Amino acid sequence: MTNSQGGSAPFADPGKPAFDQSRLDAIRAQLANPGATASANRPAPAPKSAAPKSGKPTVPSPASAEKARPQWQVAAAIIGAFAVLLYVIEFVDALMDHQLDRWGIEPLSVDGLFGILFAPLLHANWEHLAANTLPLLILGFLVLMSGIARGLAATGIIWLICGAGTWLFGGQGTLHIGASGVIFGWLAYLLVRGFFSRRFGQILIGIAVFLVYGSLLWGVLPGTPGVSWQSHLFGAVGGIVAGWVIARPERDARRARAQRSGIS
Repeated sequence: MTNSQGGSAPFADPGKPAFDQSRLDAIRAQLANPGATASANRPAPAPKSAAPKSGKPTVPSPASAEKARPQWQVAAAIIGAFAVLLYVIEFVDALMDHQLDRWGIEPLSVDGLFGILFAPLLHANWEHLAANTLPLLILGFLVLMSGIARGLAATGIIWLICGAGTWLFGGQGTLHIGASGVIFGWLAYLLVRGFFSRRFGQILIGIAVFLVYGSLLWGVLPGTPGVSWQSHLFGAVGGIVAGWVIARPERDARRARAQRSGIS
């Protein structure tokens, strides 16, 4: 048998469990701060799954699903609907013994101011409306083909200038009705817009329109009894103003390019 003295560690008794210092430290820590230990031992809550949103599932609308219509179809639909509207109004006016005609432009009359809005929608008879229909369809379609928003804006400018000029200078005691003032405005707009925007294609369209409908411009001069040359004249003035206003983005773009080229 070997002597146990001399610095060597005694052999552990196989009948007793070995002493664990780390377990004793853990017990002391638990007794010192029981709350922290309990929270540490508490299992983490299960993550919440995202609740599905209430409501019906989104379905793309038929309008967005369909391919956008070509611009010529939209332009044709708009000007066609406008022509149909004129015929419906004339039909109602005929049934009412042309009582709607009193909503035309009466120059320098307070009541006649309403005619600025309504006069282009009214016609003296079916022959008057029929004479305006073909140029209305062709020129109105060409105006809208330059851009639906631009065409409608140009029409609004023509409509107001034509009506205001006729109300001011149409002559007292007269009544002015018919869409011919707007038609003259479209004609003038198509003739000048290419020169304002400096677009070659629009200039060619203007030349073609002049060759076909240029003779209408004589209608801005007085001479034919029963014809509102004032509405023709101020409709044409409105078309020129509309061409200048609508072409402003092109003028601004040219000015910006000129400034950049001057700086560089």
